[in-house]
Amino acid sequence: MTTVAKPVPVVTTYLELPDRAAFRPWWTTDPDVTVVESHIPFPAFYRFLYRAVGETYHWTMRLDWSDEQLHDYLSRPSVTLLVMYVKGTPAGYIELNAESEEPDVEVAYFGLAPMFHGRGLGKHLLSVGAQRAFDDGARRVWVHTCTLDGRYALANYQARGFRPYKTTTETVMIPVEG
Repeated sequence: MTTVAKPVPVVTTYLELPDRAAFRPWWTTDPDVTVVESHIPFPAFYRFLYRAVGETYHWTMRLDWSDEQLHDYLSRPSVTLLVMYVKGTPAGYIELNAESEEPDVEVAYFGLAPMFHGRGLGKHLLSVGAQRAFDDGARRVWVHTCTLDGRYALANYQARGFRPYKTTTETVMIPVEG
């Protein structure tokens, strides 16, 4: 089986949580779910998370980063990596980036491995990330999602209080088995 690229129109929606007052968190009561900050830059673990979460959604941007590039990026004080575990197993992550000039925080990457979908865990993980951003001094939290992302991604952001402020459309080449 060969892989070919197919052009696909992709709509990207930019959303913002303008302040803490707009935030509508959702917390799980499952005692088997924990979210832990990863304090030690570990490129192999980051790649595992990136692939486990993003492979389904065609995340490729960081796959060619070297260990040194990943280590340098993850070592930045502006980057926070929060990892969700279910019964001790990595289930997903949210990556926050506070590099902007403003006191804004970007949700750079966020998601769950497919086997953890459909249990409300994404609501909890997004809530933990937004709460952390505000606790760390963010004035606003923003994110972009696209039509390649999970089918409930946009609804989850909006249910947590994120409001769309911009959309773009572009054609991207997606690998398909052919």
